Amino acid sequence: MYKRMTLVILILLSISTGAFAQKDSKKDSKKKKAPPQGTPVLWQEPADITLRDLLQGPGGEAIKPDLSRVTFIRDQMGGGFSINYRVTDGAGKVWVAKLGKEAQPETASSRLVWAVGYMTEINYLVPCVHIQSAPEPRYKVPRCEGDGFANVKLEARPKGVKRLESWSWNKNAFSGTKEFQGMVVLMSLLNNWDLKDDNNKIIYVPASGNGGPELRYIISDLGATFGKTGGIFSRNRNSVESFASSKFVEGVQGGNVRFAYGGKNTGLFRNITLEQTRWIGSWLSRLTDQQISDAFKAANYSPEDVETLTHAVRARIEQLVNVQG
Repeated sequence: MYKRMTLVILILLSISTGAFAQKDSKKDSKKKKAPPQGTPVLWQEPADITLRDLLQGPGGEAIKPDLSRVTFIRDQMGGGFSINYRVTDGAGKVWVAKLGKEAQPETASSRLVWAVGYMTEINYLVPCVHIQSAPEPRYKVPRCEGDGFANVKLEARPKGVKRLESWSWNKNAFSGTKEFQGMVVLMSLLNNWDLKDDNNKIIYVPASGNGGPELRYIISDLGATFGKTGGIFSRNRNSVESFASSKFVEGVQGGNVRFAYGGKNTGLFRNITLEQTRWIGSWLSRLTDQQISDAFKAANYSPEDVETLTHAVRARIEQLVNVQG
């Protein structure tokens, strides 16, 4: 009797030990798995800047979603300001649908950022979309006819492209370069007060054509733009009047340009030189008024708002170009 019990115990111990060993080996294999490798990229010279289509954006006409049927997959509850649903379109492609107040400004901002050479998400704004099987949103969002959702931003999730970790505003592969400083200036131009690391993402893009794989440093969330920067009780987003009436360049001190920026990571704006400011200004100045207005038309702003925002952005560009030491 005792021999049998001992044998059973030994068998059970061997099974459990083997199971734990398998779990440990799986954990070790996960730990050893190296992240994808590629060339870090923040900015690429936009040789075709005057020809860039800001109405369609970086995805162009070819990647636009098939709206014949949009189906809910799951709620991406990330704790942010907006409601984000993962969905599929009529062609089976995966998108992230952003509902709410940030959809319009993010669509326009991403096009302006892409226009001057920075890496961005691929997105499109849909004035009215019906999402099959979508739950009732956690809070009130704009609706349209037939119980649809109004002004929804669809952000692409292409196959083969991997979303890696966040990157830091204060310590990254491009810190101090004119390209990075130029992007900081661009964030002030857009009045993006939400400069936190969680809004940044490294995107792995596999090799295509003659180029090798890339690690693209992008600002994944540009929703807190085209409003007013400032403290928690004074700032806002997607407010045309606030954006048009707010200040931008305040002056020059000690060879560095001072910006009227209030928001997260204000320290980024302490050491931006005249040369760096004029550099990004020179690229922005090559955009036509038609291109700038197309960015806002793509975001479904009213004709009056498109005109106001286009004039405001052009005025800010001229401030960068004409800033004096």
